Amino acid sequence: MSRAPERVPRQATAPTSPSSRSGQLVQMLSEMPDTKDRNHVYLGVHVRGPVTVVRERAKTLLEPNDLVFCDPVRRHLLRFGEDCQMIFFRVPRCYLGVSESELDRVLGVPVRGGEGIGALASDFLTALAAKAELRRSTIGDRRARTAVQLLSVLVMELLEAETADAADDALGAGNEMLSRIHAHIEEHLMDPDLSPESIARAHHISVRYLQKLFQNDGSTVSQWVRQRRLESCRFELGRSTRRTTMAAMAHRWGFSSPSHFSRTFRGAYGMSPSEWQALATSALAPMIADAQDERRR
Repeated sequence: MSRAPERVPRQATAPTSPSSRSGQLVQMLSEMPDTKDRNHVYLGVHVRGPVTVVRERAKTLLEPNDLVFCDPVRRHLLRFGEDCQMIFFRVPRCYLGVSESELDRVLGVPVRGGEGIGALASDFLTALAAKAELRRSTIGDRRARTAVQLLSVLVMELLEAETADAADDALGAGNEMLSRIHAHIEEHLMDPDLSPESIARAHHISVRYLQKLFQNDGSTVSQWVRQRRLESCRFELGRSTRRTTMAAMAHRWGFSSPSHFSRTFRGAYGMSPSEWQALATSALAPMIADAQDERRR
């Protein structure tokens, strides 16, 4: 345990460490070294004083017992204040059971030491550092292995949390894009050339991504366009007392032919467009008559 690396001179002596017969699993360092080391990952446990983690423009002030994975190449991720103290551990990357790219994703991610697996790892490592007499014993060897297992679980939890956050961000962006696409469809609903290709082109996305957005919403592009056109046709047929030819209706709302329009309408509502218009008109006629009588009085 020592002051932060920026405030303690480097020591020439080798660090003390818990070890195993198969090689050192966890080493407690007097400070984080200044060299490039791609074989190990470094874990800092905060003890006291102001230490700030800077990652992706976000600044997080560490509290006592908080943890953070780091490496010497990215020393700039940690900013140390006066009279700060941290414990640094060096762990072989290969023992953590994740790929290099996955491990790099957790570097600089602050972990609160007061809850969850972070609290368990922080307490265990702090106790491991305090038991100097166990570092070269069989018990120390077992504790070092347990520490590696804890850190492996911690890394996996951080990766899962990052994946969940990314999914939430993607979902929010997808919902915003889908809202814009819905508005575009409403605006061009009468356009016979409205298609997945034209919609994707208007929003500078691929047809595949467009279909995925609608699939996540439980539909397809074609189904959505067809349903909105049918709803518009039904509304127009129901509010008009004048007979409208199916050819005119089909042409106005982008259907390929009157027969296609009639089949699609019947499939959706269980009756033909003309039957729906007759039914809606008969129900609407008394209301219109009453309104006309009221105006004449």
